[in-house]
Amino acid sequence: MTSTPVRYRPDVEDVKPDEAQTIEGLCETFDTILQTTAENDGHAIRSVHAKSHGILEGTLTIDANLPPELAQGLFAKPGTHTVFMRMSTNAGDILPDAVSLPRGLALKVLDVDGERLPEAEGTTQDFVMVNGKVFQAPNAEKFLGSLKLLAKTTDRIEGVKVAASTVLRGVNKALTAVGIESPTLGALGGAPNVDPLGETYYSVTPFRYGDYIAKFSVAPVAPALTALTGTEIDASGRPDAIRETVQAEMRGIEGVWEFRVQLCRDLDRQPLEDPTVEWNEEEAPFQRVATITARPQDSWDAAQVDAVNERMRFGVWTGLAAHRPLGNINRARNAPYRHSAKFRERFNGCPIHEPTGGD
Repeated sequence: MTSTPVRYRPDVEDVKPDEAQTIEGLCETFDTILQTTAENDGHAIRSVHAKSHGILEGTLTIDANLPPELAQGLFAKPGTHTVFMRMSTNAGDILPDAVSLPRGLALKVLDVDGERLPEAEGTTQDFVMVNGKVFQAPNAEKFLGSLKLLAKTTDRIEGVKVAASTVLRGVNKALTAVGIESPTLGALGGAPNVDPLGETYYSVTPFRYGDYIAKFSVAPVAPALTALTGTEIDASGRPDAIRETVQAEMRGIEGVWEFRVQLCRDLDRQPLEDPTVEWNEEEAPFQRVATITARPQDSWDAAQVDAVNERMRFGVWTGLAAHRPLGNINRARNAPYRHSAKFRERFNGCPIHEPTGGD
């Protein structure tokens, strides 16, 4: 480690005057995606990460004897919490798995005590992650441009998307072979079709971490999970191949993941406002603060899918004030995520609520 962690102050963020206009544009574009998919399917789904590949229930165990800079917020004292994990891909429509996209992991921690973020109902703490270290756009304005492109492809012409994904995947592999990774190509359908159980997930954007600032990661550590890292799933002719694969694997796996924290140590080298900049792990290493354990289970149990997939929302602004989302992209995620959940709730006539350990 090169230096002590940077302390959080309210003025670490650089709020631009046009952010409200961009956020309004994001809500409008999400509406296009939501309306199109709802009309096609007769059922409203999420505007991003619509397709789930598995729902797991597990236990988060916070490490004892953490050093003071890591014993912050949710992780301030040892203990255990029930968690729900939702594995997904990032498109806003339900596509056959032959369209290979980046993986997502949404984590909901139950029964969390402490001061809440504004409008954060319930007593849960959400973490939303992807299996890449950087975001595809440097700011919300650029992200809106990408989202408008994706909104134009939100339709039922699946054959075209499958063909395009195959081509993009080939291009991405060629770039990776010469040391170039393209998060943009991955987001458009060029990501390798990997098993989500073997992936390491990253928050990509920074958050307040009590007195400090951090990014988060969830990494598989159980040998049965790490054996799946990088394994590609053949989805030809199997529209739900990933879901079926995860379901078969989790029947016999006790999954164990580490929850890790990457403390910001230099605001110039680990910027808050541009999530396309990777925080160098040699300068700012990830450190374990907790483990997540999921027993062998049916990862597509009908009751669990209904409870988590249909009746819950995951958003980075659901949680503790001690883990306030930071930076332009995070500020732009608040209203559109709530907007999307309210649309689903209205269209489906299905209340969305925050669970407790007694639910």
